[in-house]
Amino acid sequence: MGVGEETTTTVANLPIIDLSAPDRESTAATLRQACIDFGFFYIVNHGVDKDLFGRLFEESQKFFTLPLDDKMKIARKGIRGYTPLYHEKLDTATSTKGDSKEFLDIGPLHDEVRDSNQWPSEDDCGIPELLPNWKTTVEAYHDKIMKAGKRLYSLLAVALNLSENYFEDIGALDPPMPFIRLLRYPGDLSYYTNEVLGASAHCDYGMMTLLAIDGVAGLQVCREKDRQPRIWEDVLHIEGALVVNIGDLTERWTNNVFRSTLHRVVPTGQERYSVAFYLDPSHDLMVECLETCCSESNPPRFPPFRYIDYLLERFEGTFEA
Repeated sequence: MGVGEETTTTVANLPIIDLSAPDRESTAATLRQACIDFGFFYIVNHGVDKDLFGRLFEESQKFFTLPLDDKMKIARKGIRGYTPLYHEKLDTATSTKGDSKEFLDIGPLHDEVRDSNQWPSEDDCGIPELLPNWKTTVEAYHDKIMKAGKRLYSLLAVALNLSENYFEDIGALDPPMPFIRLLRYPGDLSYYTNEVLGASAHCDYGMMTLLAIDGVAGLQVCREKDRQPRIWEDVLHIEGALVVNIGDLTERWTNNVFRSTLHRVVPTGQERYSVAFYLDPSHDLMVECLETCCSESNPPRFPPFRYIDYLLERFEGTFEA
């Protein structure tokens, strides 16, 4: 189905989760309902201040304004590094060219042995005056957003009627495997057709995604992913808030109690920047249906699986050669 054949409503009225709220039971109940009804929500009081957001987007812009030849010096290897325009297509069912976005993936900062990160350094990019604070800014953001993510892990456990340390106790954080993806969507529409999107329709693969956006519109959600025609709703920017969505891993883990939600980014004629933080568990974690999400009348829908095997399978086919 072409983009032009689908319907877009006005605004997605997403819930707001306050991570500093004193009543954790009430907050967890709100989170539970958000994960059942929407799969998307905002979080506030997450610990990332306005200044750090500003520096993060400034450094991201500096990197993406480099010549393509310089950016390709740290081209994607494995699941880290730079990916140019049209080299990823999230909706693999379409026959169109890849998505109109470029991005840089930075993996877990504690996991330099398996597949080292590729940092845009002076030697790599050749324009040192543009990037003196790049790595330190990304590292500072990683530290702050990971702390917010751990609070979300705890709150999510309570929302699932588990102990607040459940995910830590089963080894999901031993170690966690978060990724930062810095994204740029061009504003020039000369390449645009109604079949080419900034990010084609997809659900995220992992547990949760924490998304910082620069205020430019374009993100849309479709709460009924099996419905035709699809109804798309615009996600508004709330100053200081992060947009969070549940991924397919959590949908499987909860036996479809919590939902992953189809979403996309449509071109608006404005250049757009965002930073996604994929909050994923340990690669070696064995994932099986949570005990609070199954019963004799509602048995597990998915067999147990090792997270890294699932992740690599999902990555296959989304990248162009």
